[in-house]
Amino acid sequence: MTTAADIVSAIENEPIDVDAVEALFDEATPDTRVEAIRQFSPRMQRRLFAAATGREVSVDAVVPPDTPPLTEVIHEGQNTLPAFRSFQKRFCLPSAEHQTDNRRVLWGYNHQTFSGITGPGYFVAYDDSETGEVVIDYRELPPEHPEEWPPIIDNKAKLGRFVYAGMVDRLRRVSDHVTIGRAYKSKPMNAFFTLVRVD
Repeated sequence: MTTAADIVSAIENEPIDVDAVEALFDEATPDTRVEAIRQFSPRMQRRLFAAATGREVSVDAVVPPDTPPLTEVIHEGQNTLPAFRSFQKRFCLPSAEHQTDNRRVLWGYNHQTFSGITGPGYFVAYDDSETGEVVIDYRELPPEHPEEWPPIIDNKAKLGRFVYAGMVDRLRRVSDHVTIGRAYKSKPMNAFFTLVRVD
């Protein structure tokens, strides 16, 4: 049985064999996947993002397309901040009213400890066909949300203007359930995070 230590050890290898990491994540239990990312250091996440270059992912991997509209799909996250490193990104498919033919999108927000100060950090996620990455775009707000989610507020409100305003995240594929991301504000930031989709 794959353990969190197996996954961590594989990512500490030089160079990282992402195919081997993918196999370990796929073999691991859901709890083990989350246990593993909780042990990822900032350096490990930076290296994993670089190693995952060219590994394509789509919004269908973030929220399976057979998920009912406005039903949340939770991704457990681990970031490279000095504190409050554990968080969740919560996603959903739009209602039929807001689905378009020319672009598949997801709605979402950040569920974390200091959301009362920064706001929920709502975003729209979509595929980037040029890079094969999923873009999480905080410059665009969804027009609706699941009933249980917090109210949508502008990302320039509260201290969100220092965190979310003008920001996009880019996701790369690690495995069926795991993605690695980096934040950008006009240029790449030294801010990385790993997500595990909870099924």
